[in-house]
Amino acid sequence: MSFPIDPSRLTYLGSGLERPECVLATASGSVFVCDWRGGIVRLGADGQQSFIGVPKAPGTSALLPNGIALMHDGSFLAANLADSGGIWRMTPDGQATPFITEADGEPLLPCNFVAVDAQGRIWGTVSTRLQPRTRANRLDADDGFVFVADQHGTRIVADGFGFTNEVAIDPAGEWLYVNETFGRRLTRLALRADGTLGTREVVASFGHGTFPDGLTFDSTGAIWLTSVISNRLIRVVPGEEPQILLEDSDPERVEFVEEEFLAGRFGPEHMSESRGRFLANVSSVAFGGPDLRTVYLGCLHDGKIASFRSPVAGMPPVHWHWG
Repeated sequence: MSFPIDPSRLTYLGSGLERPECVLATASGSVFVCDWRGGIVRLGADGQQSFIGVPKAPGTSALLPNGIALMHDGSFLAANLADSGGIWRMTPDGQATPFITEADGEPLLPCNFVAVDAQGRIWGTVSTRLQPRTRANRLDADDGFVFVADQHGTRIVADGFGFTNEVAIDPAGEWLYVNETFGRRLTRLALRADGTLGTREVVASFGHGTFPDGLTFDSTGAIWLTSVISNRLIRVVPGEEPQILLEDSDPERVEFVEEEFLAGRFGPEHMSESRGRFLANVSSVAFGGPDLRTVYLGCLHDGKIASFRSPVAGMPPVHWHWG
C-alpha cells in the first residue's frame, strides 16, 4: 500500500498554541493538544478554541505538559517535562495536581509520555535519568524506561531504552510498542494479561535522518510514526520495509544534524531549528474526523496543528468516545 502525502496540501487548525507536541482526537470532533502555558487546548468541531488549565506565571514551569491522555471521567493526564516531573492530573475545570510521582520507589524525573489502555492501566515513559536530559541525545543512550500504574501500584516494567518516547498498545492488546528516539528503533514487547512484559524485539531500525517520536495505528494494524528533525511521517508494517508517507525537510539541514548527532554533539538547538516549509518539527500523529480518515499532526515548534485526509482510516483510540 503506497500513498505519499504532498505536504503543500496540508490544512491547519488552531492558532497561538505553545509547543503542541501531542494531539488527541475524539468522536465528538474535538481535538485536544498539550500547551506549554501549563494546560491543554481544546479545538472544537465548531472552530472554537479554549484553554483548559491555569496559565503559568511568566518565568515559572511547574507543569510543562508533553504527552497527554484523556480519561473516562473527562479529566486529563499530562506527562510533565518540567524538572519536577511526574504524571499530573488535570480536571475539566483546569485544576492540575501531581498524580503519579514515583515508580518502584524511584522518583519520576521529567516524563515524556502517558497513555491509558482499555483496562484502565496508565502507561508512562521517562526518556532518560540523566540531567540535563540532552546528555541522552546520543545513539548509545540506554537508560530510558517504561512504567505502568494499576491496582497493584506503579512499577517499572521495561528499562534500558534509547530515549523512550511514545508508547502504544496494538489493537489486539498483544504488544506494547515503544519509540526509541535516539536509539532510532521501533521496539515492541509482548503484553501479558497481568501487565507484565515479555522479551523485547526490534520491529524497525531507522537510519539517516529518522528520529521516531509519536505513533498510532491505522485500521489495518500498521503503525504510523513521526520523525522529528526530518519532518517525516512513516508507516510501518512489521516484517516489511518502512514507507515514508510524508517528508518536509531541508536535506542540507538534515545532513548537518545527522553529522552532529553521530559525533555526539546533538543539542536543543538542533531540535528547535529543524523546520520544513509546512511543518515545524512534527512530533505526534492521531486519526480523527467522523470516519477516522483525518490525520492530525502535532509539532514541537508551531502554533497550529496540521492535518490531511488519509485513504486508510485509523484505529479508534481507547478515548474515542470520551471527549
